[in-house]
Order: sequence, then C-alpha cells, then structure tokens
Amino acid sequence: MGQTPKVVETVAALREETARYRAEGSKLAIVPTMGALHEGHIALVKQAKALARRVVVSIFVNPTQFAPNEDFSRYPRTLERDLALLSEVDADLVYLPSAAEMYPEGFATRIALSGPAEGLESDFRPHFFSGVAIVVAKLFLQSEADFALFGEKDYQQLKVVTRMARDLDLKIEVVPLPTVREPDGLALSSRNRYLTPEERAVAPVISRALNAAAAAIRAGTQPQAAVEEARQTIAAAGLNVDYVEARHAETLAPPEGLGEPIRLLAAAWLGKTRLIDNMPA
Repeated sequence: MGQTPKVVETVAALREETARYRAEGSKLAIVPTMGALHEGHIALVKQAKALARRVVVSIFVNPTQFAPNEDFSRYPRTLERDLALLSEVDADLVYLPSAAEMYPEGFATRIALSGPAEGLESDFRPHFFSGVAIVVAKLFLQSEADFALFGEKDYQQLKVVTRMARDLDLKIEVVPLPTVREPDGLALSSRNRYLTPEERAVAPVISRALNAAAAAIRAGTQPQAAVEEARQTIAAAGLNVDYVEARHAETLAPPEGLGEPIRLLAAAWLGKTRLIDNMPA
C-alpha cells in the first residue's frame, strides 16, 4: 500500500500544493468525484498517473446538481474507504472542500449551457448540468491542472464538460476513459449500492439491450428502430424508462444521416435507483 494522500479543504491550501507541484516542474491531473469511489474511479486515477506526475482527486457531493426531490442527503459518503483506495494508487492530494468553500455567501454565478447539454438528462433533470458546469469550472480554475479525467459512463456529462472547457478557453485537456463494468455488463456506479440483490440481478438488462441495439445498427437496422427495441426490452424487465436514444457521438444532436458516429444512451429507474448507461454503435 502506498502513502495516504494529503487532504486539503480550502482553495488556498489547494493552490499552495499545486504551486509546489508546478515549481518542481510536474504536470498535474485532476479527477473530479463525489466520493463513494469504485474501480471506475480508480481506473481514472491510474490513467491520470500515466499522464501526469501529480494527481489530485476532488471529493465533493455537489448540492447544486441535485434537485430537492433527489438523493443528496443519502448519497453515499465513504471518506475513510476512499482514502484507503486512493493510497493504493498513489494519488498525491485529495481536495475535500465544504459547500461553504465552494459556494461562499453571496455566490451568484451560473453557466448557461446549450449544445450537448440539450435533451436527454436535461429533459428529466433540468437543473443538473448547470450545477455540474459551475463546480467543474471552479475545480479546473482552482487546481489549474493540465488534465482532467472523466469516465464515459456519464457520457453526456463528459461532452458537456469538454465543450465548456473548449468554449471558455480553459487551459486543460479533458481526457475520457471507457466505462468500467461488472463481469455481467453493469456499468459501475456509486448508486449501484442502492440496489437490492433482486434488483442487482435485473440491472444488466440495460447494457444487454444497448449492446443488442448497437449490433443491430451496425448490421443495417435504422437507429430509431433499434433503440425502440431496446426501450421495450428494458421496460419488459420491469424498469421505468426515462429515455433510450441514438445521438451523434460528438455533438449529441439527433443523427441526420448514414455514416455518422452514433452513441446510444439510456436512463431508467429500477425501484428507487436511477441507472444510466451508453454504448457506441
């Protein structure tokens, strides 16, 4: 086991550490998380270590991306375990700000989004990406990192963050990493721990349905027909489907013609747990 990473809780302390890293000539990568770490997060940290000598992992359950009826209060918080996992992969620094540190009294700034933020998650969680954008922009600016690592599991979020960084000329490279999955195909997620054993057995139907739809599209089936079949498969397993859609893989606009890169995206409720997933087609 490696050394437990240093923990800082303020912007000033974070900047003191990152200034020291830059003074030694080190590249810096940041892995933004909400904690409750799993092997998907650890894969991001490992890739970050391959790109940069120094890695900071932020752990912040961001209140602005939760609606009042969502799971902010019960979102899993497992700091001791998170630190133990991060020590095994030699993360250098954990940034653990409070809500008051990130959103001081009188905080009044928001980021307006369009493009890849339109539709899909925004249709069901209209507050979500504005909350993600402001906290991620603050993390990028606070850390002044060279790289930021994000998983493809939250594919729309990845595209929104990438577009935001590009549009705002932020001096950081957003690096994607493929979704990490359980052996049965379920995408790793901190919210998977909400699932009962019975629900956990059903949950891989989403990845199976998306895989089947992707194979059908590659074989010549029209994307809309393929995603409708996937939607029916997921609903037949007892899930309440928010969406199953085919989108342009880069812009997330509806596909317009043959030959475009396609991404299939889905969100559905299994009991009280909302699961999301996506696949290339």
